[in-house]
Amino acid sequence: MDNNSSGKDYKKKISRDNRPRFPEKAVITGGMPYGNKQLHFGHVGGVFVFADVFARFLRDRIGSENVIFVSGTDCYGSPIAESYRKLSEEQGYTGTIKDFVSDNHESQKKTLEDYGISLNLFGASGLGRTAEIHNEVSDKFIRKLYENGQLQKISTAQFYDEKVGTFLNGRQVVGKCPVQGCQSEKGYADECDLGHQYMPQDLIDPKSTLTGEKPVMKNVDNWYFKLTDHLDILREYAEDIKNREDVRQVVCKTIGEFLEPPVIYIMNDFRDKYEELKDRLENHELIEEPKKTSFTIAFKTLPEREKSCAVLSEAGIRFRTGKTLVPFRLTGNIDWGVPAPVLEGEEPLTVWVWPESLWAPISFTQAYLESQGRSREEWRDYWCSDKAQVYQFIGQDNIYFYGVAEMAMFMALQKQDLQGKDALSVHPENGELQLPVLVANHHILFLDKKASSSGAVKPPMAADLLNYYTPEQLRMHFLSLGLGMRSVSFQPKPLNPTAKPDDSDPVTKEGFLLSNVFNRIIRTCFYDAQKFLDGKIPVGAVDEDILAESEKAVLEYERFMYKFEFHQVTYVLDSYIRKASKYMAKAKAEADKADDNELRKKWLVNVFHMIKTAAVLLHPIAPFGTEMVREYLKVGEDIWNWDHIFDPMSENILAGETEHELKFLEPRVDFFKRHESQFDTK
Repeated sequence: MDNNSSGKDYKKKISRDNRPRFPEKAVITGGMPYGNKQLHFGHVGGVFVFADVFARFLRDRIGSENVIFVSGTDCYGSPIAESYRKLSEEQGYTGTIKDFVSDNHESQKKTLEDYGISLNLFGASGLGRTAEIHNEVSDKFIRKLYENGQLQKISTAQFYDEKVGTFLNGRQVVGKCPVQGCQSEKGYADECDLGHQYMPQDLIDPKSTLTGEKPVMKNVDNWYFKLTDHLDILREYAEDIKNREDVRQVVCKTIGEFLEPPVIYIMNDFRDKYEELKDRLENHELIEEPKKTSFTIAFKTLPEREKSCAVLSEAGIRFRTGKTLVPFRLTGNIDWGVPAPVLEGEEPLTVWVWPESLWAPISFTQAYLESQGRSREEWRDYWCSDKAQVYQFIGQDNIYFYGVAEMAMFMALQKQDLQGKDALSVHPENGELQLPVLVANHHILFLDKKASSSGAVKPPMAADLLNYYTPEQLRMHFLSLGLGMRSVSFQPKPLNPTAKPDDSDPVTKEGFLLSNVFNRIIRTCFYDAQKFLDGKIPVGAVDEDILAESEKAVLEYERFMYKFEFHQVTYVLDSYIRKASKYMAKAKAEADKADDNELRKKWLVNVFHMIKTAAVLLHPIAPFGTEMVREYLKVGEDIWNWDHIFDPMSENILAGETEHELKFLEPRVDFFKRHESQFDTK
C-alpha cells in the first residue's frame, strides 16, 4: 500500500479530493519502559501520549477493530539486573527478580491507565503468557535469521571483574563513550546512554560498578546479526524515507549518521607518531581538516578499522572512533533473559535485551489476538499486509535500534523465501514483513535540563504529576510542545523552584482552552436548549459558512495527524474552538436581544455542529471529557466515526429524528475539568 502522497501532490490546497490515505489495518507501538522503575514524565509525555492519540485517532478514522495498540514492560537487560542487585544487597529486598519486575510492571500499567493510555495490551516480556509467546517468537526469529545466513558467531572480548570472578553485563561497567563528538560520561559495555554503539574494547577508562576496579577483557562467543552487510540497502532505505511526509527529519538524519564509513579521529598532537606507524595500519585514506584539532583516517571495512585501533592503542595514541555500523549482538551470557536457541552446539545463551525488544511488539500482537479468542496467525494481517502499517513511537536516542538494526533485520527476512507455517512465515496473500514507520520525538527536558533516572537531574514521576494536573491538561500540553521538531523543556510551575507566585503555569495553557472556552460553549448551548426548547437539540440545516469552516478544520487536522505534527493539531483546535465561541457570543446576543426562538434555533443548530466537530477532533486527545459530551448529547459511539465527520448530526447520527432530547445538564457542570489544586481556596 502506498500510504504516502508525493511531496508535489501533497502540497496542493487541501480539499476532500486531496486527503491523505491511511492503512486498512494498523499496529501502534510505544517504546517499552525498563522493568526496574516506575514511569517518569518522559515515558508518558515523550512517547505514550503521542502513541495513544494517534491510536485513538486511527480507531475513529479506520475502525477500532482494525487497530491494535501494544506495548509492555521490558523485563530483561542489565539495568534491571543491576537495579535488582543493588536493591537486594543495599536495601535488603527479599523478593526474586521476577517479583521486582512484576511490581514495577503493575505500577507502570496503572500509571498508563490513569493517563488514559488506551493500550489493547500492555504486556511484559518476562511475565505470564506474553513471556511464553515472546520466547517462542524470539526463538523462531533468530532461527530464521540463522537459516537465512544472516548470523555470525564472533568471539569478542567481554569485561571481566577479576576481584569477584564474574563477567560484567552491560550496565556493570561504565566509562567514557569513545565515539567522536559524544560527551557522555555514561558509556556502558557496548553503548552509551545517548545510544551510540561501539565495540567493548573501545570504551574509555572502564570501571566495574561492582568493585570500582578496572576490568580485564576475556573472550566470549556470541551470535551477531550481520548488520554491516546491509549498508547499501540501508542507504537506499534512508534515501527513500527522506521523501516521505510521514517521516520526521530527525529519523532520516540520525539513521544517516550511522551509515558513514568507519573512521578514526586522531588529535593533531599525535600527528608525528601517526606518520611513524601509518604503514602498519590497514589500508586507509587520510582526511585533512585544517580548522579542526584532529585529523581523520577512513577505512572501507570495520575489521580494518578495528585492527588499526589496536595498533594505535599499543602505540599510546589517543583517538576516537566515528559512528558506523558494527555487528549487532543478539546474545549474551547473563542468566536473566530470553533463552536463545542453541544453533551450533554452543553453551546455552540468552538473547540480548535490545534485539528481542525490537520484535516484542510482534509477540504482543499475537498475545493480544489470542486473548481475544482470535488466531495468533492473524498477526500477519497487521504486520505483513501491504494494506496495513505499523507505527512505532520512540525517543530519538533509540533511532539506531529501530531505524537501523530493526529495519536491517526485517529486510534480511524479506530477502528470503519465508513461506511456511511457523510463526514468522509471511502470509502468502499479504506479501513481506512490512517496514514500520518510525515516529521519533526529540528529548523532553525538565526545567531546561535533560533529566535521567541515573543522572544528576531526576525526572518527576508521571504519577506524581497527577497531584497537580488532570490527565487531559497534561495530554494537551505534551502534544503542543512540538517535540517532533526540537527538544523542549517541560516547566511545571509547582515543581519549578524559580517560579514566582504571580507567574502563570505554562502547563495549563492548552488545557484551559477546554476547561474555560469549550466548557462555556457547551454549557451555554445546553442551558439555552433547556430554557427555551424543552431540553431538545434543534434539528435543521447548518449554515454553509459554518460547514465550510468545520470542513477546513477537519482537513487541516487530518493532514497534520498524518504527518504526526501534533503541535499543529492543537493549533487547529484552538483556532476552531475560539471561532465557535466568537460566533456563539454574537449570534446568541442577537437572538436574546430580539427574544426570537427561531434565531435561537438557528445559532444552536450551527454551534451544536461545531461542538460535535470539535468533540470528534478532540476525542483522541481528551477522551474523558469528550465521552462525557457524547453522554449528554445522548448519542451512540457512531458519533466518532469519520464516515460522518463532515455531516451535521441531523443527517446521520440523528437521522429520522425531528427532535432529540438531551441529557439534563445541571448548573456549572464541567466536561473538561481543572485540577482541584488550581482553584483559589481563599
